[in-house]
Amino acid sequence: MFKNIDWLFFDVGSTLVDESLAYEKRMRCVAKAANVTYEYVYETALEFYRHNKKGDLETIRLLNVDKPQWPKEAEILYSDATECLKKLHGKYKIGVIANQSLGTEKRLENFGILKYIDLVIASAEEGVAKPDKRIFEIALERSNCEPANAVMIGDRIDNDIVPAKRIGMKTIWIKQGFGKFWNITNESEKADFFVENLTEICNIL
Repeated sequence: MFKNIDWLFFDVGSTLVDESLAYEKRMRCVAKAANVTYEYVYETALEFYRHNKKGDLETIRLLNVDKPQWPKEAEILYSDATECLKKLHGKYKIGVIANQSLGTEKRLENFGILKYIDLVIASAEEGVAKPDKRIFEIALERSNCEPANAVMIGDRIDNDIVPAKRIGMKTIWIKQGFGKFWNITNESEKADFFVENLTEICNIL
């Protein structure tokens, strides 16, 4: 178990927010543009994800079609997100470190969870994106928190776990979305804990 933790930092996509329907809509648009089946696009993307690549983007490149706009309207909150944040906010400070377009705080407010979040650090507003360590350093500086007293929680090994570990944060890999297909290849990719959903985080913290 973790000791002396003051702050918990969450990713947004596929961590607090379920992107399943959004990915499906994107892939259906790709299938239509490439004149192939949705099943072909999905399976091709999945194979890329299993090889630690961004499957939807690799498939778009493979099929040589324009990248569809991300359908944010299809994003929904994971069913256990609100209860998880509510419980943890009573024990820790809660932050967000996420690669998101402008307006992240407003979207979190619309989801009804901003009241449980003390600090939002998003790539569009900061001009730097994960896995660049600077976005993590910005979050730690603004929270006045030492890396050893913070936990990064995210679905992406490359964007969340590896850079957070590198600067000394504790890490939890939440195996949701396509990020769950990542194959661990070395010690730097191993999180301190992994969980299947947000509810399990409360059992660790």
